[in-house]
Amino acid sequence: MNHPFIVSAAIQLVPIQTGSRHPYEWIDEVIEIIKSAGLSYQVGPFSTSIDADYKSVMNVIDKINQYLLSKNCTEWLLNVQIQVRSGSDITSSEKVDKHLN
Repeated sequence: MNHPFIVSAAIQLVPIQTGSRHPYEWIDEVIEIIKSAGLSYQVGPFSTSIDADYKSVMNVIDKINQYLLSKNCTEWLLNVQIQVRSGSDITSSEKVDKHLN
């Protein structure tokens, strides 16, 4: 999809089978991948929000899956929500700032 505006995405990793590793270890590593992408992000207790163009968000999703595969994570769910506005940007702050103290 060639979409020139900022989209708002939430990414949640749910490791299914982790072997001897604690699930949080996989999640922490995925958060580092998101951080290293250089995009606007916010880590939450259940998912990490990203605000970026559509292609950049999809690139991060691909990097996460490639990383987990390369590190032999046995099985995982990657839950992704993407909010797209056809004619302008949409950001996480637009949705949550009014609720901050």
